[in-house]
Amino acid sequence: MRAQWNILVSVASGLAMAAAFPDLGWWPLAFVSIGGLWWALRDTGAWGGLGLGWLYGVAFFAPHVWWAYIATGVVPWAALSIAEGLAWGLLGAAWAHVRRSGMLGKGLFAGPFAFALLWAGFEQLRAWVPWDGFPWGRVAFAMADAPIARLAWVGGVPLIGFAVALAGAYLGLAVERGVGRRPIQAATAPILGIAVVLVGGLVPLDTRDTDGELNVAVIQGNVPNEGLDSFSQAREVLNNHGDESMVAIEVADADGFDIDLVIWPENAADIDPRTDDESAEVVTSVAQAAGAPLLLGTVDYTTSDEGRYNTSLLWSQSGTVLDMYVKQRPVPFAEYIPMRSFARLFSEDVDRVSVDMLAGEDPAIMQVAIPSLERVLTLGTVICFEVAVDDVVREAIAEGGELLVVQTNNATFGDTAESTQQLQMSRIKAIETGRYTIQDSTVGVSAIIAPDGRVLQETELFTAANMLASVGLRSEITPAVRFGGWIAWAIFLGAAGLTVSAVSRRLKERYEW
Repeated sequence: MRAQWNILVSVASGLAMAAAFPDLGWWPLAFVSIGGLWWALRDTGAWGGLGLGWLYGVAFFAPHVWWAYIATGVVPWAALSIAEGLAWGLLGAAWAHVRRSGMLGKGLFAGPFAFALLWAGFEQLRAWVPWDGFPWGRVAFAMADAPIARLAWVGGVPLIGFAVALAGAYLGLAVERGVGRRPIQAATAPILGIAVVLVGGLVPLDTRDTDGELNVAVIQGNVPNEGLDSFSQAREVLNNHGDESMVAIEVADADGFDIDLVIWPENAADIDPRTDDESAEVVTSVAQAAGAPLLLGTVDYTTSDEGRYNTSLLWSQSGTVLDMYVKQRPVPFAEYIPMRSFARLFSEDVDRVSVDMLAGEDPAIMQVAIPSLERVLTLGTVICFEVAVDDVVREAIAEGGELLVVQTNNATFGDTAESTQQLQMSRIKAIETGRYTIQDSTVGVSAIIAPDGRVLQETELFTAANMLASVGLRSEITPAVRFGGWIAWAIFLGAAGLTVSAVSRRLKERYEW
């Protein structure tokens, strides 16, 4: 009977974690979820931990990435959920070894700390492997509205993940000690957990512009809501963004708002204006009408015989390219297909990606002269999924990015939570980098975000919209940008070392080495 209850608690806890993320966004449930997993794993062995953790992971991930089902169908969605769920299975197995190794004692500190280290370590592993990892769904991205989110400024996503898991483990420990009739520890543990949650609120976040302001026109042109076929009308998508740009420019002229930069999203000009006269005419006319350069997303098929590039161009009023960035982390099974012949056995939709996307090598920055600033501005310009990739964002800011721009295309995911989940990521990255952040989507949700994670302006899904705003420019390098890579590696190596030590100890006891 206990085994059945543990299964039920694991599945329910995974579902609670899904509810902590948008669109529901009930972030306190993340702590309840982790506490539930702690409880389910309290007396299990390694194989039981693997199974219960895997069930937890699938129960979380399947609803969390429901947008993958909408975009690609049941088989890819199920495969992604099952594969990613294994990370929590490995966490469960590792925790069983650690808990049974005799390393922790019966106090209030070692157990929750070890559990949090394992949680954050396996999240980091999942963000790195395979195929450059899948960092979507890390628990930090549910915390944008919680006090603990401010820890992003100190140590980025890995530190938030550790802190959330620590608080959740204390909640699970409180229940465990209460059932075990240890009332003092049962009462103390949740207090410690609450303290962990609130400590982030003590981190001061500076939102002042230290290097001037930039007047931007952020354009959301809208795209037909047709799933994977949304971009079969590339000319319509281009013209939609051109038309909405003219609407924004008219409003700006009427209000006396001098635009410094026009921003279009990823894929807004999929017909490359460098090779297509009609596309070049549209984007050049927008830049000329605005009296400012245009940042746009396109696809480059011309510079390689082996594939294509997801490219962001900075387009001048004279119709030339001022600067460009090529996406460094194409998404496996979405922008390129690893093991294509094998993947085709499960879904013929892999051949919709007929030309694989190649990876760029240069940092996600562009430089542009801004007359109103009387200097050259450095933009951090990540593309879509890269907002979840810690090192890409950190490098963009470390290389001088004064403003973070996230160009994205959410058109293939319909009315799901994919776009709002990505908005949470952008909010966390705004805190982590100490930068004003602009998320610009073809269909929404687009937003302008302050360095403390507050959303200052926001659009709706599947509407044509624009945002005019003066955004602050900042050059401060946060501790998370400066040391975030070291923190991530320290957490991962700590989790790996703890696991190896526990397994070695148990093997030594079993075989009397």
